[in-house]
Amino acid sequence: MTARMDKRFADLKAEGRPALVTYFMGGDPDYETSLGIMKALPEAGSDIIELGMPFSDPMADGPAIQLAGQRALKGGQTLKKTLQLAADFRKTNYTTPIVMMGYYNPIYIYGVEKFLDDALISGIDGLIVVDLPPEMDDELCIPALKKGINFIRLATPTTDEKRLPTVLKNTSGFVYYVSMTGITGSALPDTSLVAGAVKRIKEHTDLPVCVGFGVKTAEHAKVIGASADGVVVGTAIVNQVANTLTADGKATADTVQAVATLVRGLSTGTRSARLVAAE
Repeated sequence: MTARMDKRFADLKAEGRPALVTYFMGGDPDYETSLGIMKALPEAGSDIIELGMPFSDPMADGPAIQLAGQRALKGGQTLKKTLQLAADFRKTNYTTPIVMMGYYNPIYIYGVEKFLDDALISGIDGLIVVDLPPEMDDELCIPALKKGINFIRLATPTTDEKRLPTVLKNTSGFVYYVSMTGITGSALPDTSLVAGAVKRIKEHTDLPVCVGFGVKTAEHAKVIGASADGVVVGTAIVNQVANTLTADGKATADTVQAVATLVRGLSTGTRSARLVAAE
């Protein structure tokens, strides 16, 4: 539902603060725990949820997210169960936008039309499919947009002025800017470069621009949120899950709470971001 996403960004704009966008892997390390994590995210301050679709060959993911996907698959997670996760979440939360993030192969096998219909029933608001370039928009992007599901595209520092309009053409919801300077989790790049990149993208689109590249702390979120419309956090959350598991990869009593504690801190950072910008 594009309306839920648009309303969330409009509300945040009225509040004068950026969105906190949180990613977790569906089914990591098991269904019930990941549902507990999903429910805890908005309560801890997450504005938009990215729900990871586990896949056996996640070529664009760092080691932490790859391992999370492996744990989920080992625990029996499927695309159908990931959709069910969203549906179960929607029983108690109708306002937080959910974006499913992953790869095209599982969707293709599931069947595009069936997937989109089931995604709508489950309360999905958007899709990020990292291995579908704009040249393949007819595969999934156009059908998704026709059904009212946002299709969110990634832009990177290598997306030049010539390429950017192509990338943005059928994008909706928001633009996800991935700063690829260094590996995920490395030192933050020059934040003025991020501000410049956001400004450059905004010259081509009215959509919100959310930025992610290994944001780990409230301070990171605060600095990035000063210029971006949203701060995306993924690896730090996935690591927080991993750090609480038993030696054989099972959830503990701390798993959900540890994620909530991290997200509360990140939320504090994003909520104070514009205060920095205004100084």
